[in-house]
Amino acid sequence: MPGAGATTVENSCQALCRSLVSHNGLQQDSADISKSVLYTSLMGLLLVTDKEKEVSLSLGNGQVGLLNVGNTCFLNAVVQCLSHTESLRYYCLTKAYQKEMGSSKEPKLMNAFTQVLADLWDINRTDAPVNPGKFYNVFKESVPYFSGYSQQDAQEFLRFLLDRLHSEINRCLPKRAASSSPREPPYAKIRIEEEAAIMWKRYLERDDSKIVELFSGQLRSSLHCSICSHYSTTFDVFCDLSLPIPKRSVSGGIVSLKDCLELFSQEEKLDRDNAPMCERCGKRTESTKRLTIQRFPKVIVLHLNRFAMSRYSFCKSTVSVSFPLTQLDLGPYGPDGIGPVLYNLYAVCNHSGTVNMGHYTAYCLEESGWYCYNDARVAPISESHIQSNQAYVLFYQLDSSSCQLKK
Repeated sequence: MPGAGATTVENSCQALCRSLVSHNGLQQDSADISKSVLYTSLMGLLLVTDKEKEVSLSLGNGQVGLLNVGNTCFLNAVVQCLSHTESLRYYCLTKAYQKEMGSSKEPKLMNAFTQVLADLWDINRTDAPVNPGKFYNVFKESVPYFSGYSQQDAQEFLRFLLDRLHSEINRCLPKRAASSSPREPPYAKIRIEEEAAIMWKRYLERDDSKIVELFSGQLRSSLHCSICSHYSTTFDVFCDLSLPIPKRSVSGGIVSLKDCLELFSQEEKLDRDNAPMCERCGKRTESTKRLTIQRFPKVIVLHLNRFAMSRYSFCKSTVSVSFPLTQLDLGPYGPDGIGPVLYNLYAVCNHSGTVNMGHYTAYCLEESGWYCYNDARVAPISESHIQSNQAYVLFYQLDSSSCQLKK
């Protein structure tokens, strides 16, 4: 961020780098610090910095509902979850985006979204619910697909909303061409970490915003040709992970979030018809594919894919999926040797009902405990009721304790 804040963070980052070098007994010129160690350590610093800045804001308790303005429970649930994403809330309420935008065009959607958050957290506000109608109208102008009064999918709305907010507050200049970098020879030996860092840098040259800082991660796809044994790797940016739900637990008990993650990251066999072209063979061959998380975001959104196409129509899975409220370790699904990467749950978007007739609510963590946000109604909820077969989208924040130096 520009100004004195940026200088403070930059100096702190430099100090941290020197500390890392000193800790490992290395000289500055010859230091070879693990990128995952440096990344997670810097992430911890940024989390602490964000937390410190938020102290200066005078806010209400946020226990305010949203009016349903025509089948908009999907919108209300998602907005409440985003409203409890502290770093995003602070960024919006201080309107820091107005100083960082690469475009001079008015950020109508971001302004409307910020106004909703300001109303929800107004220290002088009574219990009267907030009307999100203006915000929704601005959103529909940007995404006409959501026009009308039919029920929409909350996860789909979340993706469109984050994408449009990012587009408006992107720090990069509009249509700015990414810097051209010489392409590596097809079989050049380059470390996976270096290739991932290069791809991430290229992405940030086009797309860089608070939305990216918080929600964007990097997914690694590894393809292994069964004919020539050639390995190829690609990297993609994600803002959420859509996890399949197994019909039954591997251990025979209740299906857990770990079961979903294992199914998401397990090796998938691809036949010739479904496999991409092998770089070495020059043709489609039988191969195996595996997904891992290369770069972890500050906030990871996990979508439990309850809606799937059956033989003749869409159907909904009502399988109960257990998930930890604290200390979710995603390290096993990341690069080898990264160690524990811990996340804590702070919001849940729920869906009750069927594919055609359903209702969305949100559970959000406050200082005083968990609360249920059901459109205009807000009520405390016991921690024991957070987990159910209605959980649909889980919001986890990186735990600063997982960002310590890994020896």
